[in-house]
Amino acid sequence: MPTIKHEQFIKAPLKVCFDLARNVEIHTLTTSQTKEKAVSGVTQGLLEEGDSVTWEAVHFGIKQRLTAKVTHMEKYTEFVDSMVNGAFRSFTHTHRFVAYKNGTIMIDIFEYKAPFGILGKIADKLFLEQYMKRFLVGRAKELKRIAEGT
Repeated sequence: MPTIKHEQFIKAPLKVCFDLARNVEIHTLTTSQTKEKAVSGVTQGLLEEGDSVTWEAVHFGIKQRLTAKVTHMEKYTEFVDSMVNGAFRSFTHTHRFVAYKNGTIMIDIFEYKAPFGILGKIADKLFLEQYMKRFLVGRAKELKRIAEGT
């Protein structure tokens, strides 16, 4: 199972970073390049443990829907969302937050299985893993920009 890990230092308090990362409207802002929007489940406000949200977005030129559920939450240090329905065979996205000096280290750990068996494994090596890494890093940088007010 491929795993992507990314760490982003944010010069903002732990609670601010945690709440921004689970805010549906902020998620939409930080994923504007894929036109992501919440279309069912929790469509605004802060996600809590047990909440589900269905996202609609354009990836690889194709409009797609993906439903994820928050399966675990420890305020203000970690939450986990897992795919319930969508294009991947499966995924689990762990969001961790660690207070560090005058800010927070936000850690994304994204574990996934590509769809389509052997074809999915080939696609993963050719482009999917890099695409997902760029997506996660881009979102983290946008969260940093918002949290730091720059």
